[in-house]
Amino acid sequence: MIRLLLATSALALTTACATTNTSLPSIDENAFKAAIAVTEQDQRPVEIVETAIPLPLPGQMMPVGAGIATNPDGSVTRTYTRSVSRSSVSPTEAIQQGRSSALIEPSVDGYVNAIQVYPYTEGALYRLYASPGQVSDVALQPGETLVSVSAGDTVRWVVGDTTSGSGNTSRAHVLVKPISAGIRTNLMIATDRRTYHLELESTDGGYMAALSWRYPRDELAELTSRNTRAMTRKASSIERGLTLEGLNFDYRLSGHNPDWKPVRVFDDGRQVFIQMPEDIATTDMPPLFVLGEDGDAELVNYRVRSNYYVVDRLFRAAELRLGEKNQTVVRISKGERRTGLAAIFGG
Repeated sequence: MIRLLLATSALALTTACATTNTSLPSIDENAFKAAIAVTEQDQRPVEIVETAIPLPLPGQMMPVGAGIATNPDGSVTRTYTRSVSRSSVSPTEAIQQGRSSALIEPSVDGYVNAIQVYPYTEGALYRLYASPGQVSDVALQPGETLVSVSAGDTVRWVVGDTTSGSGNTSRAHVLVKPISAGIRTNLMIATDRRTYHLELESTDGGYMAALSWRYPRDELAELTSRNTRAMTRKASSIERGLTLEGLNFDYRLSGHNPDWKPVRVFDDGRQVFIQMPEDIATTDMPPLFVLGEDGDAELVNYRVRSNYYVVDRLFRAAELRLGEKNQTVVRISKGERRTGLAAIFGG
C-alpha cells in the first residue's frame, strides 16, 4: 500500500513538472503579433528644499576685456584678457566690507516659536543678540559632536556647553551670556561635521532665546538617499497584492533551450508574469510576440521589472524570439487551470 502511494505521488510530480517540450505546437508563426515594451515612469515623492548658495567673495568676479587685431592676411584675431581692478580701499576697510557682506541677521520669517533658524552656509557669520542676565542657547544639529568652542572675549562673556537627549537624539548646546550691555565679541564652534562663526552683541533692548540651523545640503542628500531606497524596493518586487491562492502556474514551455529561457510563467487572472533567469542582462532579453485567447494576434503592452516580463493581459500563447536569421524561439502556451500539485509545480 505504501509503495502504491509513493508511486502515485511520484507520477503526479513527474506529470506536473514535465511541461517543457522540444517541439513547438502547430500554431502559425505569422499569427503572433509583437508586444510593445512600455517604459514605466516612476512617480517618486519629492520634497523641495533650499540648496546652499555659497556667498560671493570680494574680488571673485573679474571683468573680461576683449581685443581685436587684423592680421596681414586679412584674418581677425580676438584676444581675451582678465583685468583685476585694484581697489583703493585700505586693508581695514576691505576686512570690514567682507565681514559685513558675510553677516546674516535674524529675520521674522526665520523664527520657529522662540528659535531663530538660520540656513547653514559655510563661511557665513551669524548674528546673536544677547542681554545681561539672560542665557542664549546655540543648538547644533542632532547627532553632531562638539569638538571645541572659542570666544574672543572670555572675561565679559560667559560661554558653556551642555547636551540634551541621548543616543541618536543627543544634541549639543552652547550657552552664551554677557555680563554687561554694549559689548561685542565673536564665537567659533568646531564640530565633527562643520564650523560655525557667530557675531555676539549684547543689548538692553532684547535677546535671542535660542538659535539653530537647517542644513540644505543634508536635506538634499537625505532626499536623494530616500528616493534611491524607494527605487530599490520597487525594483525588488514585481507587483503588489499578489496572493499564492490566486496565481495560475499552468503554462508550458516548448521550443529551444537558450540560457535566457524563462524560469516560470504564471498569471493572477489579469496579468501574466514571465520570470527570466536571475543573471540575464537587459540587452539579452528577447522581444515578446503574443497570440490572444481567441487565437488572433493581439497588440499588448508589457513592462520589464527586475528579471520579470509583466504582460498587461492574458494570452493563449506567446513567443520569445531572439535573432533575425535562425531565430531562437521559446513558446509559452497556456494550459487548463489545474489545482493541487499540478497547479503549484506546473510551468
